[in-house]
Amino acid sequence: MNKKLICATPIAIAAAIGLYACGGNSNSKPTLSSVKNVVVIYAENRSFDNLYGNFPGANGLQNVTAASARQLDRDSSVLATLPPVWKGLTAAGVTPVITQAMTVNLPNSPFAIDDPAGFNAPLSATTRDLYHRFYENQMQIHGGKNDMFAAWADSGGLVMGHYTPNADKLPLYKLAQQFTLADNFFMGAFGGSFLNHQWLVCACTPFYANADTSVAKTSISAVEPDGVSLTLKSTSAASALTDVPTFVNSGNLTPDFYAINTMQPPYQPSGNKPATGGDANLADPTAATTLPAQTNQHIGDLLNNAGVTWAWYGGAWGNAISAVQNNTANVIYGANLSSPNFQPHHQPFNYFADLAPGTDNRAKHLLDGGLNGSEFIKAIDAGALPQVAFYKPQGNLNEHAGYTDVSQGDQHIADVISHLQKSPQWNNMVVVITYDENGGFWDHVAPPKGDRWGPGTRIPAIIVSPYAKKGFVDHTQYDTTSILRFITHRFNLPNLPGLTARDSALVANGGQAMGDLTNALDINQ
Repeated sequence: MNKKLICATPIAIAAAIGLYACGGNSNSKPTLSSVKNVVVIYAENRSFDNLYGNFPGANGLQNVTAASARQLDRDSSVLATLPPVWKGLTAAGVTPVITQAMTVNLPNSPFAIDDPAGFNAPLSATTRDLYHRFYENQMQIHGGKNDMFAAWADSGGLVMGHYTPNADKLPLYKLAQQFTLADNFFMGAFGGSFLNHQWLVCACTPFYANADTSVAKTSISAVEPDGVSLTLKSTSAASALTDVPTFVNSGNLTPDFYAINTMQPPYQPSGNKPATGGDANLADPTAATTLPAQTNQHIGDLLNNAGVTWAWYGGAWGNAISAVQNNTANVIYGANLSSPNFQPHHQPFNYFADLAPGTDNRAKHLLDGGLNGSEFIKAIDAGALPQVAFYKPQGNLNEHAGYTDVSQGDQHIADVISHLQKSPQWNNMVVVITYDENGGFWDHVAPPKGDRWGPGTRIPAIIVSPYAKKGFVDHTQYDTTSILRFITHRFNLPNLPGLTARDSALVANGGQAMGDLTNALDINQ
């Protein structure tokens, strides 16, 4: 018997065990197939610099120079100061009261909204709303220079405002420190919530056939030959220091009839009531803002075909349905600062014909998240989430400027995460927390040049999971469609056409294809 072999074997075994325990053996890592549940939490209207510009290790405001941040006027000259925040910085009824007059002569640079030596408006104070529309966003980005946010805003200098949070002020900031923060993540489409929710679920832009002969014909935008710039009224103020811009028609449709700004779902709950004497489950089809039912393929279709369970949990969805049935006011599009302030255009699957009222598809997949997320949390606690779950917080908990604040929504999402971490399904879960769009706030990073629809301005994204890299800032290029890419990759689905088209456009413009979030995970690829 070989004594050297006998002596060496325990050492080799011990070394192997030690290597495994220390994570040195890559074969010990889980694989993507270990992920059993994907949860997407979709908040509202914050650029990356607005909330995470001071995050250590991220591409934040420390990388901004005075020259790169300065804003131009509409004639491309450098603004002497930022415009006033038209109609005041804080929303009506909010303390502290920060009037328009108090915002005159702001330096032409980013500023901290919560600066104790400045406006001292905390994360719990609701600011006024800001333009976040399809063409305006492109005009503000200005070919990647990001130097016309103030020029083409209705909120003046507020576009340059940001916060200086930390883990004590912002619970999600603490989660970002513990898990993975993506600092190169862009909104999937230019503009606002309506379109970006569509890109979250189908990587596509809705279409309104024959809009020019329909009740929606007045919603067709007047656009310059460049296809990007809105046509100004002859009476529009020449300078951003004088007044907000006015356009011939900043509508909800493109000249070739794609829906790019807020249109209402054809099904209830909708911002348009049922027609008098019509089907109570439908929005009035004669209303100019009711979008005809869409037939594009969406991620739910692909998941159904693959036998993968999924659901969209709409916060206060049940309350909104009841409000329609009982004609109750102040639930759907309630007053600013009210609860639940349900937002129908934040429910993207409610626009699709294959999820119409009365279908089994709808009953299985469009679920009530409950008031304050109560029903979603029940499913979490019971370990009853489907393999793919989308959660949309109700209006007053989504962080949207104008009708709510950052703090309420941030705390709510952090509370949901705490339930997820205690869930029986947690050990095999990946949670993606992100925002639908920038809400009109400036960000200093140029979006990669893609296709006609986007990507737009940079937004925050946090990946929370037992598999997430810990204390990691991920610089990989992502956008909203990266969530679809991750789901597609994990469950071996075919690509939605919009994903392929986006990557082709990025590469054709000299860039790279979008990542699929797997770099945020400590797994074997």
